[in-house]
Amino acid sequence: MSFAEIIDSYCSFDIEGYCASVTPAAIDRIIDRSTLSERDFLALLSDAADERLEATAQKAAALTRLHFGSAIVLFTPMYISNYCDNICPYCSFAHHHDITRSHLSLPEIEQEAKRISAGGIRHILVLTGESPSKASVGYLEEAVRLLRNHFSSVAIEIYPLSQADYARLIAAGADMLTLYQETYDKPRYARLHPSGAKADYRFRLDAQERSCRAGMRAVTVGALYGLHDWRSDAFFAGLHAAYLQRRFPAVEIAASFPRLRPLAGDFSPSSPVGDRQFVRMMTALRCFLPTVGITISTRESAKFRMSLLPLGVTRISAGVSTSVGGHGSAGSTAQFEIADTRDVPSVKADLLAAGFQPVMHDWSRALTG
Repeated sequence: MSFAEIIDSYCSFDIEGYCASVTPAAIDRIIDRSTLSERDFLALLSDAADERLEATAQKAAALTRLHFGSAIVLFTPMYISNYCDNICPYCSFAHHHDITRSHLSLPEIEQEAKRISAGGIRHILVLTGESPSKASVGYLEEAVRLLRNHFSSVAIEIYPLSQADYARLIAAGADMLTLYQETYDKPRYARLHPSGAKADYRFRLDAQERSCRAGMRAVTVGALYGLHDWRSDAFFAGLHAAYLQRRFPAVEIAASFPRLRPLAGDFSPSSPVGDRQFVRMMTALRCFLPTVGITISTRESAKFRMSLLPLGVTRISAGVSTSVGGHGSAGSTAQFEIADTRDVPSVKADLLAAGFQPVMHDWSRALTG
């Protein structure tokens, strides 16, 4: 069964009604279980679970310590192009927005890489807008090959590719993929993406699986919270991670919970996600999938990110700029405003003070032969 078929199997299921029927006593029983079902996971997203949030958080913290210890991997995003063919209303890079566009040459990419790696970071996340004509697969292939000279791990967050194109980037040195479905709700997705390549819901949905088949080492899934009902998107994001774990047990699967941030244009969230709701979906996922990685980005404030660390977080960004070339000059228009502006040394110091182990380098292709 494909993941699209799993989503379709819930078409007639009343998620809101099911969650309304959950009681605090049922949550207590779920917390005591060693293995959770899909419905148990959904129950932990209900309002009844809010009354037992402390107990859920304690279990999530215990599971995280068991499987990940106190290690937190640090990485830095690197934007190399913000040209985009899409008209997504919720993104500053959208084609119709009048912003400062930039596209780094290979020498400029190398200069940016040197600035970032000088701070000790060895895990980089390369991002572009969704414009294959500008940031072509060939361009990305050359960029990844260059970045392998400066970083032990090169992750990509780009437009969806074919399996063959993912294989090209993996051969060049890419080992991780981050790709958000934006929203798993097909009607809402269609309204947000009425035209262009991104209108193909299914091609985007299956992208992570294609990358796994091509040999990607690690994959991160998620939704962009605020575009649709948070409970529904969190549920299907969790099922997506579970599906990939079952199908590709050798691939490191992770999830992220990006919330909408201020951006160019006048788009505002239709379903804002509060902090307690954020904690609820993060701890629910940890209880449902104890060995899945969890990334928390600088969309969240420094204080909130630090408070989340014991509850399931395994990976965070540091020294972030969301503009192209932003680690050197002023850069171009940022994709969104970040909430945590700490540099890498500050994040490392704060992690150590809180009893965590900041990890700058936990993977190298050379170790695998």
